Amino acid sequence: MRQILTGGDIFRKDGFLRRDLVIENGIVAGIGVGDSNGGNLIDCWGHSILPGLVDVHVHLREPGFSFKETIASGTAAAAAGGVTAVCSMPNLNPAPDDLEHLEVQLKAIQKDARVRVVPFGCITRGQKGTGELAALEAMAPYVAGFSDDGRGVQEDALMEQAMRLAKRLDRPIVAHCEDNRLLRPGGCIHDGRYAAAHGLVGISSKSEWRQVERDLKLAAKTGCRYHVCHVSTKESVALIRQAKRAGVAVSCETAPHYLLLCEDDLADEGRFKMNPPLRTAADRDALLEGLCDGTIDVIATDHAPHTALEKSRGLAGSLMGVVGLETAFPVLYTKLVLGGVLSLASLVEKMSLAPRRLFRLPGGLDVGASADLAVFDLGKEYMVDPETFSSMGRATPFAGWRVRGESRMTMVKGEVVWQRNTQER
Repeated sequence: MRQILTGGDIFRKDGFLRRDLVIENGIVAGIGVGDSNGGNLIDCWGHSILPGLVDVHVHLREPGFSFKETIASGTAAAAAGGVTAVCSMPNLNPAPDDLEHLEVQLKAIQKDARVRVVPFGCITRGQKGTGELAALEAMAPYVAGFSDDGRGVQEDALMEQAMRLAKRLDRPIVAHCEDNRLLRPGGCIHDGRYAAAHGLVGISSKSEWRQVERDLKLAAKTGCRYHVCHVSTKESVALIRQAKRAGVAVSCETAPHYLLLCEDDLADEGRFKMNPPLRTAADRDALLEGLCDGTIDVIATDHAPHTALEKSRGLAGSLMGVVGLETAFPVLYTKLVLGGVLSLASLVEKMSLAPRRLFRLPGGLDVGASADLAVFDLGKEYMVDPETFSSMGRATPFAGWRVRGESRMTMVKGEVVWQRNTQER
């Protein structure tokens, strides 16, 4: 099958080229002037063609919690956001802590996924963060790495054991860093000004960065590839920067809400509650600095859908987590690229090229690559309306924002997996 995307501006690291993109049997066959004979022409005039976005931190909720999200709805949301590949987190039932449990998820992915889905296996049995290791060796051929996301691994010796085994298996440890000894019951937002003013229990920055500090020492000791999830504190950024300079094999991610919001933006609504929480303006600024200087490798959403009821109880009573697959690119393009903080090439690096490279995922716009791509109208302005989401989750701190950069079409392996209705917003 031959397809030609014509009239679009194709992303290259040194700028855009207005050329035809030729796809043969799902593979990028050429960039130039296409021969329309025998090919299916897809008009992309006035739009930008980007390598498909990659989100390495997504909660698809299936199996076990399909009342919040399903693989079908979550990957539909990914496709609608220009995301062609996701790495799914193991907060599931059964938790993927051995091959038998992992296969339940793999079968559902094969049946219903609209985009590429590569899961993470658990680090510990039952994803408890303590006790004994999960069956890492059995799961290794089928997973992007190992994570207990939602829980930090609490025992130093257990984390060292996991890192040594992951090193041998050539898979990364992908760590949610949280020291339970530094948490207080009922913690719901950052332990800062808003918490003090409203009588809410805070979550300290130290609960994150102390475990980052521990893990970096273990990563240096073991040589394991180590990836830090959803970095939110200035101390974590500084520690990771220092470790990179020392040659530790560490990468990290942060999320759009930590880059664009802080505790000063809080309202007593569940759509502002996530873990880790929104921190101070100084933390946000340190994250932006780390993004610009290369300390932060990846932007991932931590897409974590819950039901409307679960998110209706304010900051104190709502469950942790917000959705982000359908808002990540436009809010970041609007605030960071159009705001002069980051170039578009740098944003594509953080949202597509770097995560694909770090987690060894296929796709892109190079000749010979699988044709995983996203078409955006970068000039289109619209309002973020959660009621239009493909995700079952609706809780986003960006509701009502005016943004630019609307997704128009998404392709995976050369197949159109999502296309916006021709009726304009």
